[in-house]
Amino acid sequence: MPQKKLGTWRIDRQLVEMLTGHACYGRRKKFKKNAVLYEQGEVSTRFYFVIKGLVQISIIRADGSEVVLELMGPDTICGEGSAFDGLPRFSSAVAVEDTETIEFETSKLTEAFRLHPEFAASLLRVTSLKQRVLAIRLKHLASREPQERIMELLTRLEEMFAIDHPKGRLLVTHVTHEQIAAMTGTSRVTVTRTLQRLRARGRIGILDGHIVLMRRRSG
Repeated sequence: MPQKKLGTWRIDRQLVEMLTGHACYGRRKKFKKNAVLYEQGEVSTRFYFVIKGLVQISIIRADGSEVVLELMGPDTICGEGSAFDGLPRFSSAVAVEDTETIEFETSKLTEAFRLHPEFAASLLRVTSLKQRVLAIRLKHLASREPQERIMELLTRLEEMFAIDHPKGRLLVTHVTHEQIAAMTGTSRVTVTRTLQRLRARGRIGILDGHIVLMRRRSG
């Protein structure tokens, strides 16, 4: 079994190298488990590149319920959109475990962008990728069928975190039923039942707690 990875989002190696290559324009900052990186509704010019740990990005709705948007593991970035637009943050970020980051301050990056326009371009690309994924998620969340929402999430995780397996594609990242429920607007019970049905139909398998997206049989 390959080493377990964490999170529901990742950026490609080229972007990671671009961001870490300009770490001198930020500062190392550590957060203990359950510490808040930033809160929904606040105005801040800071954003974070995650080096180690895991950060949960979520929204608190008007009725008080929480919707988990993403789980940001190592080599991901969060909070950059609101840090640049100067508007109140639409989400909160909390360390799920002890986490180490590079904290960037947008008000101090003007000179960095002038000297290194590729740095600014990489941040723009990350933001654009996030917007695309969010649009796809909103489309599927409008569906009344939980299975469609859950399969959309698993398919997206496959694109980012899957490796080839004799039976299909093995997700090397791990998400709990509670996390899947929070990200798909369903309940833990619904997730468990849906995964059981998908397994019975041969759509997925389970290997050491990891999900395998089964290869479709021809014919």
